[in-house]
Amino acid sequence: MTVVALGVPSVHRPLSPAPADGPLLDTFGRVATDLRVSLTDLCNLRCTYCMPAEGLDWLPGDQKLQLDELARLLRIAVTRLGITSVRFTGGEPLVVPHLEEVVAATAALHPRPEITLTTNGVGLARRAAALKEAGLDRINVSLDTVDAAHFAAITRRDRLADVLAGLSAAKAAGLSPVKVNAVLDPVTGLEDAVALLRFCLEHGYQLRIIEQMPLDADHSWQRDRAISADGVLTTLRRHFTLTPDPAPRGSAPAALWQVHDESGVAGRVGIIASVSEAFCSACDRTRLTADGQVRNCLFARDETDLRALLRTGADDAALEAAWRAAMWAKAAGHGINDPDFVQPDRPMSAIGG
Repeated sequence: MTVVALGVPSVHRPLSPAPADGPLLDTFGRVATDLRVSLTDLCNLRCTYCMPAEGLDWLPGDQKLQLDELARLLRIAVTRLGITSVRFTGGEPLVVPHLEEVVAATAALHPRPEITLTTNGVGLARRAAALKEAGLDRINVSLDTVDAAHFAAITRRDRLADVLAGLSAAKAAGLSPVKVNAVLDPVTGLEDAVALLRFCLEHGYQLRIIEQMPLDADHSWQRDRAISADGVLTTLRRHFTLTPDPAPRGSAPAALWQVHDESGVAGRVGIIASVSEAFCSACDRTRLTADGQVRNCLFARDETDLRALLRTGADDAALEAAWRAAMWAKAAGHGINDPDFVQPDRPMSAIGG
């Protein structure tokens, strides 16, 4: 099986037909087993690195997948394409009224996939238990700081208390391990990282610090302003003893570090170096947007329209073939470090994390 090297350019080459069955492959030998499903582009925060203060032009309701359409695509993904893990994202998935129904329908599939959720946590306190009962296995909560003033500046909303309550409710509901995803602010981020790690160690959450990527709606991302993984590690080492986690990383995006105190290993922190140390060679993801488009990469410039196929009477075999062809055409890497890199038209909130 041919696997691309880390950080290679995003190349295109003539393609043979995609395999008609078996694993969901691309031409570089990578197997997609992890499906990221954006349920909506709506969000109740306005994070500075994601969208403008006034929000965006949201997708019209008739353009979004209906519950039965989504359920059908999830069934095809799991039973015909070999997907073993499904993560629901947004926008903010907790603004979707039928989220518990979607989770329950996914949990009823055979073979049952692992089911996870990425949320900003604002509405989590009142729904964590119901989501666990519906079949949700784990949860990631986006939280960039535990400083109330910094939180309000980053998200343009004063909702830190709601997020902290959501984290506590998720832990109480058994959605473990509860993970915290942090994208650090260029100005306050290194200070925030230290406080976040202390907070997560105290409460038993697992912190993941993610390099900021060029997926903002304003297209104002600047490499020289973003905090790098090396900068994060240098700062954390001034306050904590860190050693590489011995467990194999596999296809996980985070490089894990053990955090030690006087009693031994106090916890772990993950660093996701999406820009500075691309991990495209191990990527196992395929993506479905809220309006039914397959994306073979977070930074893909092309999409495959499954919604149109659904609504014009395509059978399961045709939908499967279209999905396989989309993944077969996946580029070697995301291309952020290429001199001719062009940011996707869709921002992160419309693609799904």
